[in-house]
Amino acid sequence: MRLAALDDDASQLDLIQRCVRSMGHDCSVFESGQALLRELRRDTYDLLIVDWQLPDIAGPDVVRWVRANCEHAMPILFLTNRSEERDLVEGLGCGADDYMVKPTRVSELTARVKALIRRCYPQQDVAHLRVGGYELDLVARTIAFEGQPIELKQKEFELARCLFSQLGRLLSRAHLAEEVWGRAADVPTRTLDTHVSALRSKLNLRPARGFRLTAVYGQGYRLEAVADTADTTNHDATPPWLAA
Repeated sequence: MRLAALDDDASQLDLIQRCVRSMGHDCSVFESGQALLRELRRDTYDLLIVDWQLPDIAGPDVVRWVRANCEHAMPILFLTNRSEERDLVEGLGCGADDYMVKPTRVSELTARVKALIRRCYPQQDVAHLRVGGYELDLVARTIAFEGQPIELKQKEFELARCLFSQLGRLLSRAHLAEEVWGRAADVPTRTLDTHVSALRSKLNLRPARGFRLTAVYGQGYRLEAVADTADTTNHDATPPWLAA
């Protein structure tokens, strides 16, 4: 999973990042609200950890922007010094999913992050993922369509797992690259495109099978479920507004 933490205290960000990485997730850190919002315009994350008092934008305003502008309703955890009941009410009311008061206790932060991921991404805890006619065995790392196994390379399977587990969601190139190759890997854009093309071909991802894997220019890729209208739509028919 990819997490982002927003706090103007560098030591706090270091603590959060170390905690998140110890759980096996990636964590990007930001010291200003504007920096995070700029990143969210071109990149995607699975969970946000947000401080309230920031040098430029108040935490609640950051959360409101995320809820208004990000198509994926990612879970958001407030991590703040503000402990009054009215602060908790405002924090949850503006769109956050959970609220934690500093000082940061690593065991509590770990428990809250795990709970949010478990609640918002239940497919992360399953051994088998069934989507339409496709079945992914996340332990054996195999995939089949209607019982017929399909051979995939290791990275292709990781890419399939990421896309099927977040069906319908636009995932940035950086998000996919980190999920498949790891944060430290320097993955050329062409490498990701090649793997996506191979996956689309091997899994035959097309409307006849109920799925479409598309590129979103300048952002990333989305796997979505679609209805097959190939046999019912006459693309050569005269549009009704032109009919005599």
